[in-house]
Amino acid sequence: MKQVLVLGAGRVARPMVSYLLSHGLSFTVADSDLNRAVQTAGVSASDVAVRLDVTNRQALAELVAGHQIVVSLLPYSLHASIARVCIDLGRHLVTTSYVKGEMEQLDSAARARGVLLLNEMGLDPGIDHMSAMQTISTIRRKGGHVVAFRSFCGALPAPEAADNPFGYRFSWSPRGVLQAGNSGARYLSDGKEVEIDPDRLFSDPLEVGFPGLGVLEVYPNRDSVAYAGLYGLETTPTVLRGTFRNVGWCRLMSGMKQMRLFNEEPGKWSGITYRQMVAGLTGIDNRPDLEAKLAERFDGGAKLAEALGWLGLLSEEPIAVDESPFNLVADAMQSKMELKQGDRDMTVMQHQFDVEWPDGSKNVIYSRMLDFGDPAGDTSIARTVALPAATAARLILQNTIGLRGVQRPLAAEIYEPVLSELAELGICLTESIETA
Repeated sequence: MKQVLVLGAGRVARPMVSYLLSHGLSFTVADSDLNRAVQTAGVSASDVAVRLDVTNRQALAELVAGHQIVVSLLPYSLHASIARVCIDLGRHLVTTSYVKGEMEQLDSAARARGVLLLNEMGLDPGIDHMSAMQTISTIRRKGGHVVAFRSFCGALPAPEAADNPFGYRFSWSPRGVLQAGNSGARYLSDGKEVEIDPDRLFSDPLEVGFPGLGVLEVYPNRDSVAYAGLYGLETTPTVLRGTFRNVGWCRLMSGMKQMRLFNEEPGKWSGITYRQMVAGLTGIDNRPDLEAKLAERFDGGAKLAEALGWLGLLSEEPIAVDESPFNLVADAMQSKMELKQGDRDMTVMQHQFDVEWPDGSKNVIYSRMLDFGDPAGDTSIARTVALPAATAARLILQNTIGLRGVQRPLAAEIYEPVLSELAELGICLTESIETA
């Protein structure tokens, strides 16, 4: 029996495989594309790379049965069905995705079977949870009380690669990035719950300084209120999780949302031009001054018109297929905004803890990470997503982690050994303290 089954052979899988090889762990890489699985698994791949349709339950079960633990790098929508197979066969599962309701409902069954379903074991979610919990635990041990918690993370191009009107390049799925922007958000501010509708997610970004990078902007990330409870911050008045972007991104996203360019309803666009589609979505006549009218009406102004033109969305090129505006925009972004060969990406993370101590004193603890990818090797986002999951899989195999059921990496039993090993791999946060 092999030790680790890796489901999915995308970019994140390569550092996962490198880690498993370096620790002498036997594994199989399974993907719907056999060639991609072979390339990810390496040159000696005849017995470690297989083609798998993960929706074929019998084929999945046969593969899972031959391994001690499963690591899924597939989309979250597939994880509940994979988890059910793991429970039936008594195999542990690690994912890098958020826990959704369908996964949460498997907790009792997993515990009864003695199975660990460890989710949110990547970068964000993942390293953010573990590093935050480690600092919160230290503050409590010393008698302190967290009165405000703000946690921001972003996958960005390195400054020299932020060379387009959006100041952004995709080091992971463009659809994933844009889909996250179609969600709403809620957080706590001075004891009040703030809800942000999806249409206004990018309307009022924060500006936050980060050493070595200058000012970045932040928009709220999904449901921060839920993490107040998960982190044990129920009495903390301000709890905000957010996403870092370069300045200007939010106004462009806000303008594009106002233009209905992220509408996911299929449209009848084939045969007309991209320019005509934009005119139709916005209700502005397709005329020579379309750019000026867009700049007048929508967030982003002239910069928005420039960005749309650069993407080709104001061109006279005909649209080839009937698709939703969302998919057409995602395809345009993917063709022009993927990280180029030789470019570096970076991951940026910052936690801010406003703390009151038993003697009445106050200070602010910052915990920060700035990690760059290797243009000749793995991207930063691939490493920081894959290596926490790979480390956890090894620790579970060694029985270092004994928790069962549906879990996030919020317990010291998980985060202490994982963060320790990540630090040895060069992935860590550094703390600084300032007087409040």
